[in-house]
Amino acid sequence: MTEDFYDVLGVSQDADEDEIKRAYRTKASEYHPDVSDDPDAEEKFKKAKKAKEVLTDEEKRQAYDQMGHERFEQAEKRGGFDGGGAGGAGAQGNPFGGGGLGDIFDQFFGGGGGRGGGNRPRQGQDLRTSLRLDLEEAFEGVEREFTVTRPTQCSDCDGAGHPPDADERTCPNCNGQGQTTQVQQTPFGRMQQTSTCRQCEGKGTLYSETCSTCGGDGQVREESTLSVDIPAGIRDGQTLRMEREGAPGPNGGPNGDLLIEVSVADHPDFDREGDDLHYQHPISFPQATFGDTMEIPTLDGTVDMDVPAGTQSGETFRLQGKGMPRLRRRGRGDLFVQVQVVTPDDLNTEQREALERFAEAGGEEVDVNEGFFERIKSSF
Repeated sequence: MTEDFYDVLGVSQDADEDEIKRAYRTKASEYHPDVSDDPDAEEKFKKAKKAKEVLTDEEKRQAYDQMGHERFEQAEKRGGFDGGGAGGAGAQGNPFGGGGLGDIFDQFFGGGGGRGGGNRPRQGQDLRTSLRLDLEEAFEGVEREFTVTRPTQCSDCDGAGHPPDADERTCPNCNGQGQTTQVQQTPFGRMQQTSTCRQCEGKGTLYSETCSTCGGDGQVREESTLSVDIPAGIRDGQTLRMEREGAPGPNGGPNGDLLIEVSVADHPDFDREGDDLHYQHPISFPQATFGDTMEIPTLDGTVDMDVPAGTQSGETFRLQGKGMPRLRRRGRGDLFVQVQVVTPDDLNTEQREALERFAEAGGEEVDVNEGFFERIKSSF
């Protein structure tokens, strides 16, 4: 048996909309793919989102409670909601004549829908924007202000699309119902298809004038300044969601969400790989030979690192817990330090003679004119 939507959110069947939304937010924070380690996090997140969408929509919830989970899912798969999309579900074999799940609801509850039935509130569209951070900001986590140009409800007409004193009349196409109904014969018998009236766009009413500010759309585009909390450890390409900061919903519905795609700039010193950082540090030939303790920079200060005697150029050392914070989890990644032995290119006489004696003691034949120090460098 497929887990029903109430079980997915962990609420009872008499839960109100606020309780359902709170339960969804809890599930989303637990199973969002960006923050959860659960191997099935993405699937559980999708189920919770679908459950919230259905149970906070009055018409869908009524149908869900009447039809049950399996019949509701089957009906959606056959036709989808609100007419099955722009392509028309009928063209893809919908036995209900292309009307989609909305028509099944009409048939199930007796059809018609009443005045303005096609004008129910709907959630607005999600909007997208981007935000660029440097690695230090991603490390610390910051609150960032940003501007976004987005549609907002027209203040002059309160989203109605017409002046308050505009004359109104009943739409002659739908007789004020906001919907038109067509009856057709199918292999399953006579079926009715109900759709939003095109002339009045589901309002059931026509107006003598439109709002001059928004041109009848009920929305205008405005630049808004918002603030978002960036969690420590966020990675390049991850997306933050700001609920109800998207486009206004049609017919007084709730706003959509604003999705913020985060990009993290490359750092001049550190390379990032997941939660780990990589850093290259130069050391001298004597330090590699005899060993040394040296200061290594990190994103939150310097730390001491011991380089043992006999260290080879290119050797990598791991500093645990000195990398990036793990997003919304405890602990940090590691810092991997690769040392590179630097061969000096400007020696005084004493240094040159000392290195020549060192080479001779090891059985090396020294010919300064042939570039002994280049050979020393190439050996590393």
